[in-house]
Amino acid sequence: MMLASVWWVWLSAALALATLEVIVPGYIFLGFAVGAAVLALILLIVPIGSLPLILVIFAVLSLAAYLAMRRVFGLPGEKPKVWDRDINE
Repeated sequence: MMLASVWWVWLSAALALATLEVIVPGYIFLGFAVGAAVLALILLIVPIGSLPLILVIFAVLSLAAYLAMRRVFGLPGEKPKVWDRDINE
């Protein structure tokens, strides 16, 4: 059995990447951490033995997590909305 097909390895990688995100802010490693955590859940349910397939799934999940966080947290350099009038006027 390959070490890359074991679910707890990916969960450990997710925790390490999340910890690295705390040290290096900017939402750089958080997408990879979410991708690794979701992949750990997938490997817990469905065992996958092919390393290239595991890496492709990890890449797709990480990209999807990054795009979702970009939508939720906003684009870098995006300015906050300024209200011109009061709601009570």
